[in-house]
Amino acid sequence: MRSVTKKWLFQKLSSAILLPLMIWFIVNFVSIYDKSYIEIVNFFSSQPSKLLFSLFIIFAYFFSALTISEVFEDYIKDEKLKNAANKILNFFAIVIPLIIIILVFNLNL
Repeated sequence: MRSVTKKWLFQKLSSAILLPLMIWFIVNFVSIYDKSYIEIVNFFSSQPSKLLFSLFIIFAYFFSALTISEVFEDYIKDEKLKNAANKILNFFAIVIPLIIIILVFNLNL
């Protein structure tokens, strides 16, 4: 299978997984929007919320990295610059979700 086809499949699969996670996040965000700090921490401290939010963050960054790399492929002509931009993008697509997940799992009252 060609790398372009794999990228397209990963993009479609991640968007399909991301859709229910995004609906879950939006519904819960609306419900905790005007809550106190303690209630929000309690929400993010519960085990299902930690897991679902972590999955949401991972798939959101994975999907955005795939999408942005496609923009790089289309609009950056210089191969060195394109490779550097993709490497920086992939670095941040790994580091930022990792930091967020660590912070969420270390969240305590």
